[in-house]
Amino acid sequence: MATQSAQQLSANRTRLFKDRFARYGVTAGGIMVLVALLLIFFYLLYVVQPIFESVSLKKVNEFNLPQAQQVEAVGMEEQAEIGYRFLQSGKLEFFALIDKNERQAGEILLSEQFADADKISSFAKTLPVNKQYVYGLNDGKAVVVEPKFNVTFPETASTSATDRVERIITPRFEVKNDGQPLVIDEQQRALQKLAYETDGDGMLFAAAVDGSTLLITHFVAEENFMTGAVTLTPNYTEIPLNSAIDDIVVTPDLRQVMVRRENRVHIFDISISGEVSERDLLPMRKGELGNATGMYLLAGASSILLTHDTGLVSQWFEVPGDEGRQYQYIRQFDAGSPVTDVEVEYYRRTFYTLSENGELNIFHTTSEADLYQGKPAEVDVERVMVDPRANYLLMKTASGYSLFDVDNEHPEVTWSGIWQEVWYEGYPEPDYTWQSTSGSDDFESKFSLVPISFGTIKAAAYAMLFAVPIGLAAAVYTAYFMSPSVRKFVKPTVEIMEALPTVILGFLAGLWLAPLVEAYLPGFIAILILIPTSIIAMAAIWSQMPTNIKSKVNDGRASLLLIPVVLLMGWLSFEISPWIEQVLFDGDARRFITNELGVTFDQRNSLVVGIAMGFAVIPTIFSIAEDAVFSVPKHLSNGSLALGATPWQTLTKVVLLTASPGIFSAVMMGLGRAVGETMIVLMATGNTPIMDWNIFEGMRTLSANIAVEMPESEVGSSHYRILFLAAFVLFIFTFFFNTIAEFVRQRLRDKYSSM
Repeated sequence: MATQSAQQLSANRTRLFKDRFARYGVTAGGIMVLVALLLIFFYLLYVVQPIFESVSLKKVNEFNLPQAQQVEAVGMEEQAEIGYRFLQSGKLEFFALIDKNERQAGEILLSEQFADADKISSFAKTLPVNKQYVYGLNDGKAVVVEPKFNVTFPETASTSATDRVERIITPRFEVKNDGQPLVIDEQQRALQKLAYETDGDGMLFAAAVDGSTLLITHFVAEENFMTGAVTLTPNYTEIPLNSAIDDIVVTPDLRQVMVRRENRVHIFDISISGEVSERDLLPMRKGELGNATGMYLLAGASSILLTHDTGLVSQWFEVPGDEGRQYQYIRQFDAGSPVTDVEVEYYRRTFYTLSENGELNIFHTTSEADLYQGKPAEVDVERVMVDPRANYLLMKTASGYSLFDVDNEHPEVTWSGIWQEVWYEGYPEPDYTWQSTSGSDDFESKFSLVPISFGTIKAAAYAMLFAVPIGLAAAVYTAYFMSPSVRKFVKPTVEIMEALPTVILGFLAGLWLAPLVEAYLPGFIAILILIPTSIIAMAAIWSQMPTNIKSKVNDGRASLLLIPVVLLMGWLSFEISPWIEQVLFDGDARRFITNELGVTFDQRNSLVVGIAMGFAVIPTIFSIAEDAVFSVPKHLSNGSLALGATPWQTLTKVVLLTASPGIFSAVMMGLGRAVGETMIVLMATGNTPIMDWNIFEGMRTLSANIAVEMPESEVGSSHYRILFLAAFVLFIFTFFFNTIAEFVRQRLRDKYSSM
């Protein structure tokens, strides 16, 4: 007896140890899952957070330069080691911005005089990306200068393979036209106002002569195919205007000249042959904006910036309309006081303004963001220049020059720009648009997450529309009506479908199913009508069959009789598809849908995605819902049947209500599966970020967008962090659906657990 008690006590201790180990193990596993979710959540926030940080300026250096006459322009090379300035006297000076390689900040490294001060009548510069400057002379000529820099990495005899070689930047310059002034005006009149641009081959000058006459000189480069020599052939055009010209700008493609006369802005088009025609006159809003005081081009040269005496800066760009493309007022920015100068970045839609009160303002047009306002040098700023990489600002103040480090990595990203309509350059109206890359460096990025979030919901909705009825109906029939002998084969077979790689489903959907749907579209529509109708008809016929026949298949095998019916109706639908197309759609259903109904039809569309994703989601819904229905206690259904209820009444009034928590969980799990699907939507749609519920058009989803663009994004860029924001949104989507599912499931279980 004592031995038996000792053995029982030892067994109880072993069981207790196993129970505790299992409890602690399960608890630790659950905690680790929560920790993993929190780590994902906070890591996504960590990557996304910098795009919403404000702009900051940090002084790097301060120095003085020799006193000079008025400074026309300042600039610097992309490493922010050497700067330069063009003086009103016609001199170019290169100077050191930092102490390096025995150079002292403010030291003049190179200077050159290009024209006599008394001959200079005007000065102009190209957009920053072209980096050319021009002095207009009083004899109708112009001197074009381009500052350049040589970068070398000299090695000495003592330099080893592991030594870091110091970079040396040497300034130089190039005077265009082989160092000779270009003749802009054959009549040798003074160039009073001047604008200039080049596209690498040709040159376009626009100047004011005699106060109110616009002179446009277009130099076309012609190469001698025998000698390779390039000659510049000028084409002169004069346009008399009624009043003095205040500002002139030229687009880098040499196709437009803008002229401002007080509050009137004229747009002149220039053809390839050099012919000039006035195309447009900006509809100024003097009462709303105030008098115009200056005109500038934004990066990309698609937008005009007008400054006003009220301190406002207005943006204008071409908008397509009934009468062609016309310039239109888009938006405005408030600098606080009248603007004296505007500097634009090389590639981004960011611009800097200097106000009469000496303040610096930084704006970004696309995001409509006021990024910075203040006096970073603690004194009035007279002139500002940004380096090509937009990492440094060079400011000229009354006390000297200051170099600032600029932390402005993501000006194009704002919360409103991500989730609200934005009016992009060249678009007819504000829109939700995702277009992250282009072939141009000065491309205007479009980072709206609305179309790809919409695409995610659209893809999931069409997938659930296909998967939920089939998955739930199959689950209910398998768990409640099907015989156990058949169920043990059907359930594992459907669950094995879940192991099928989605890339295979996407491959088949894109290359096989999509062309099939396009070729037999009426047939697919007929399937939706014929198969349900035939099943109902077969059920009606079966109900009229003699009892002795029905009793032979009363164990749930009657559904097998539907297999030939379904196959026959499917075959018939495809066979009559060409006939339906010929009779109802004039032989081409796709053309009829596009031309007659005005509905866009893409081969890889939402219908294909719904079918393919439906097959991927059905096993998830089926498995969970079938387990929920099958797990309903037998005494509930048997009691209902014993009280006289039919099997159908028992199913709808007892079984489904009891299993409703599990059924709802199955649907929500399927929805979460559809929301996060990647490969099917990537391969079976056009992957175009559009916002339309049209079933015959595709979409782009959050997951597919991340899969496509993440490998191509630059680490740390706005594009990179926006993709992580898309991942965060997808995480929130699935977390929201799962949380709602659990909440509703718990409520349903509490409600029906007492049955």
